[in-house]
Amino acid sequence: MTLRLPQPRPCKDPHCRGQHAPAERVALAVSLCDARGTQLTKLRRQILELLWESGRPAGAYELIEALKLRDSRPVGPPTVYRALEFLISQGLVAKIESRNAYVPCTHPERQHDCLFFICSNCGASFEMEDARIERLISENATCIGFRPTRRVIEIEGTCARCIAAGSA
Repeated sequence: MTLRLPQPRPCKDPHCRGQHAPAERVALAVSLCDARGTQLTKLRRQILELLWESGRPAGAYELIEALKLRDSRPVGPPTVYRALEFLISQGLVAKIESRNAYVPCTHPERQHDCLFFICSNCGASFEMEDARIERLISENATCIGFRPTRRVIEIEGTCARCIAAGSA
């Protein structure tokens, strides 16, 4: 299966300064890695580019196929999973647990938890931040003496595009 390459959508985040093309987002990732003393290798960069270009969550095996088409050389699953683990550790990519798929983080320059809204019809995902929910989770965790190490919040439903197209 190959990844579709839709047009980039404008960012709905009120803190975002307009629409960003995949190349701009990858350039931000490169500068963040440089500032952190880590390296965005060629493979890591290619995977990040594919995720930005796809416009929807992509599984590791979809990425392997897309890399094979792009470079005409096979890349093994362990290599791709290691690259994805690095991208996640740097806050550049998030895993959509319910789909076992990956998406690029819209704002890797900020430390935050995200809500993912996932369309059941077309598979698109939309990332949002909500400080109220982050605060509520932290308060509840503190009340029970719990220290969260990872927060995954996914909401499945139908996106506005599918609703408008009558696909709901």
